[in-house]
Amino acid sequence: MRGAMILRHILIEAIGWTGAALILAAYILLSTGRLSGQSRLYQAMNVVGAACFVVNSGYNGAIPSATLNVVWAGIGLYTLWRLRRIA
Repeated sequence: MRGAMILRHILIEAIGWTGAALILAAYILLSTGRLSGQSRLYQAMNVVGAACFVVNSGYNGAIPSATLNVVWAGIGLYTLWRLRRIA
């Protein structure tokens, strides 16, 4: 049972670090001009990264962070929906 708890904790931490890497990569690509803020890839990276943070923050009881990332993902999803309608 303890092994399963440790494995779950490691998985949740890996999800959180993956989210951090995605959001940072998206920001670097935006800042260097390789992606536009209106690109689907940029928005998708933010949505997936924020979802990863929601999992990690929720698991660790960081409700303000989880809430912020729910909103962050919602903004990205709205933008993706809007971009789909335009195309």
